Amino acid sequence: MAVRHFLTLLDLSKDELRGIVERAIELKALRNQGVASEPFRNKVLGMIFEKSSTRTRVSFEAGMAQMGGSALFLSPRDTQLGRGEPIEDSARVISRMVDMVMIRTFGHNVLERFAEYSKVPVINALSDSYHPCQLLADLQTYVEHRGSPEGKVVTWVGDGNNMCHSYINAARLYDFELRIACPEGYDPDESILAAAGDRVSIFRKPEDAVRGSDWVATDVWASMGQETEQQIRIKAFEGFLVDHELMSHANSDAVFMHCLPAHRGEEVSGELLEDDKISVVWDEAENRLHAQKALMEFLLDSSN
Repeated sequence: MAVRHFLTLLDLSKDELRGIVERAIELKALRNQGVASEPFRNKVLGMIFEKSSTRTRVSFEAGMAQMGGSALFLSPRDTQLGRGEPIEDSARVISRMVDMVMIRTFGHNVLERFAEYSKVPVINALSDSYHPCQLLADLQTYVEHRGSPEGKVVTWVGDGNNMCHSYINAARLYDFELRIACPEGYDPDESILAAAGDRVSIFRKPEDAVRGSDWVATDVWASMGQETEQQIRIKAFEGFLVDHELMSHANSDAVFMHCLPAHRGEEVSGELLEDDKISVVWDEAENRLHAQKALMEFLLDSSN
């Protein structure tokens, strides 16, 4: 059986994605009931971090421990990756010693090259192009609170970044309408947008995009590696703050999500972030743990 990787959501079929979300909800319930199992006993996850992280490291490391396995934290400062060893060579070596590899990096091509030479599943824990693990958690969160997002209207407010690209892929797999509200010059990648066809549309006014939406999401305006553009982006995204006033244009039972960390007062108001009648961000953050456990279980089962 061929090794299964998870570099984007499109590495899954529609049914596989739904199955992982359902399994994540089941694993969450089992943990809350105190029911433990160890399907990952003697399994090791190699975690390669070229970008800093809180939720990603904690959720993957805790997830492996809770299911009986272990995780190794690897940074460029501590490995030969940081001293110029070819990615292909690192992939060949590391994948002979661990059972899965998680990579959080800049260029998406790093993941693709590593996966090509890896003997074990490779998981994209964030690249400059995509953040599919976060979408697993976001989808799980919506299903828990409102049921299936199929046929719903989802609005992304902000930069056409890696999160936006993964929302586009989610719209294709989960059959919802995605509206993207962003200023000119900050659109998502043209090829990713084109592949989604009429399922996705671009808006320049957040109010127009949010009107009648069931689910609204945003992210920081300057992602990791874009810190020097912070002031330019603050000016460009003027009027794109998601707050109670903007959410008033959405449906009355709409939910708000943010992948965190958040810059209160920039892309989201502190009041909205803390309003648990609308904001589900803390459940969303927790669900990284459960969704990734379900993902790793799926990849191991599918690659044996």
